[in-house]
Amino acid sequence: MELTLTTAIIGITAITSILGFNRPDLLDRWMFIPYRIKHRNQWDRFILSGFIHKDYIHLLFNMFTFYFFGGVVEMFLRYQFGQGLGGFVFVAFYLLGIVISDIPTYRKYKDSSYYRALGASGGTSATVFASIVIMPLSDICLFGIICLPGFILGGLFLIYSYVKGKQDSDGINHDAHLYGAIFGIAFILILSPSSAGMFLEQIKGFRLF
Repeated sequence: MELTLTTAIIGITAITSILGFNRPDLLDRWMFIPYRIKHRNQWDRFILSGFIHKDYIHLLFNMFTFYFFGGVVEMFLRYQFGQGLGGFVFVAFYLLGIVISDIPTYRKYKDSSYYRALGASGGTSATVFASIVIMPLSDICLFGIICLPGFILGGLFLIYSYVKGKQDSDGINHDAHLYGAIFGIAFILILSPSSAGMFLEQIKGFRLF
């Protein structure tokens, strides 16, 4: 496996997450807890919570997804800005995805001492949707069974995340998925406005059957 920034982020996240599995004190200190962020000024939780996970399944799902889509976004940004600056922009993009995706959750639960969340889902979601803007016709497969072009599956995912976020009934931070996705789309379009035209050109001639 080629050593890229994508794989480096995966490696760091795997190490810190595994440490968290075995160290409850670290998990408690890095967890995204809006109440403690507000009342104890622990703002570093916005980033640290993206480098720990609930269990191995949670870790593998996020990092497996990030591996496939992160490479696309990393290559795109390196092409746009050059190897050095493009790499810096990619890391900044990923970290901002983690932070920005959690801002609505922070505002919603900042006075609720019970709420906790963790994981890189916001950054991963931002990466997936940035990749969809770049390559909208590339298939995304669910469980290796149902495969649809990214722009179709992405649209369905946005609707699902919005509805589930309103219900707030299953313990999953759907708001992080939704706002991470929106950030990923906005980031690419702001840095590369021509991507909007390329996106429309690619999907214009699409036929499902």
